[in-house]
Amino acid sequence: MNWRMMAIAGAAGVSSAVTPVRAVSFQSTLVGNADFPVFVASTPGDDDALFIVGKHGRISVLRDGAVLPDPFIDLDPVVRSATNEQGLLGLAFHPEYATNGLFYVSYTGEPAGDTVVASYLVTGDRNVADPASAQIIMTIDRSTASIVHNGGWIGFGPNDGYLYLASGNGNVGGAAQDLESLLGKIIRIDVDCDAFPGDPLRHYASPPDNPFVGRAGREEIWAYGLRNPWRCSFDRATGDFYITDVGGVIREEVNFQPATSPGGENYGWACQEGTFCTGSPVCSCDDPDLVDPIFEYTREAGAISCIIGGYVYRGSAIPDLVGAYVFADRYERIWWLRHDGLKAIAVEEVHEMLDPSQEGISVDVISSFGEDVVGELYFCDASPGQDEIFQIVPTSGPCVADLDGSGDVGFADLIEVISDWGPCPFCPADFDGDGVVGFIDLVVVLAAWGPCR
Repeated sequence: MNWRMMAIAGAAGVSSAVTPVRAVSFQSTLVGNADFPVFVASTPGDDDALFIVGKHGRISVLRDGAVLPDPFIDLDPVVRSATNEQGLLGLAFHPEYATNGLFYVSYTGEPAGDTVVASYLVTGDRNVADPASAQIIMTIDRSTASIVHNGGWIGFGPNDGYLYLASGNGNVGGAAQDLESLLGKIIRIDVDCDAFPGDPLRHYASPPDNPFVGRAGREEIWAYGLRNPWRCSFDRATGDFYITDVGGVIREEVNFQPATSPGGENYGWACQEGTFCTGSPVCSCDDPDLVDPIFEYTREAGAISCIIGGYVYRGSAIPDLVGAYVFADRYERIWWLRHDGLKAIAVEEVHEMLDPSQEGISVDVISSFGEDVVGELYFCDASPGQDEIFQIVPTSGPCVADLDGSGDVGFADLIEVISDWGPCPFCPADFDGDGVVGFIDLVVVLAAWGPCR
């Protein structure tokens, strides 16, 4: 296995609405290759493996630093992947996978391109699944939709054990606001129950506390008003839910749903793109029930953008990053942010591009993030001919107390600590992250005094 290191540029790209903070320094390591990777997942209890989802239907296993030659499963015969937004799009392992061997996939199916959620079983060999074990859980009809805006992410809620599915609007203008349609929605279902025992293509039930149970609208809907929620995630520590939505021509957005939410949020598409009012008549921007994103960014003139949802970092390798939400734009940009539940209060763009002169490596098309069993993060580069998986790892750069980046801890760094003294959440000199610059932070500077090593 060829392991290569790349330093991520720490250039700031910070909105005026949030507070810039000191750079969180990290690098990325190439850990493997797979055909058109669009997702990375892990299984509870198996610390040595990552499962790499390939758009064309192949799920590969990265184990002990090497991609195994044979796939975990190859679903190419049932997956329609003719266009760049179709294919095998999601993977989630059942919370009881260690005992029941069940995992779930979402894909655009042959021949019509409908969204299909199906379950499969692993065999006695943990590296091989059984294609013949397929059971269709649900199908979303896309016969009236285009081939784009499929969404496709799936994941189990850490607090409720239900399966969530992000469904794009299929480029159907009013679908996201239509509560009789499953397009442009977050769907929440119970895959351990079957409310349709006579239907071979439906094996699920709607949880009784879903917001539209007993009301007008589809019982499966958890949230709505989304255009193309390409990637979502749960914070493994809190159960909070993050939904990124790809914009039309104006804004890309990060939406936040606290773990205590009863569901039913309307994220505003198509009358609202981020906080920008589009003028669409399908809903009103004056509706007080519309939920604004916690963060949005605009597209530069002529630029192509596509937000790629990530994860709240809960690993241990990069302490400065713990509790921050890490996400990207498809075209060579990575950010992290912290928020207060309503808006971002600290954000930094930590990656504009990787230096292609570094052993000839570059990241060109970020397609997805992934998380391993212990909370470390990965991302996929799906650019043609590269098809690489990278892990985010600590950098060996300047020490934490070197606030001015000079390579030495000295008087300039001490002055920064004194200047920030007192309550100062997310300030550069708050080394212990307690929201206060104080004695412990002073000790950190004094203990590191001199050249960084």
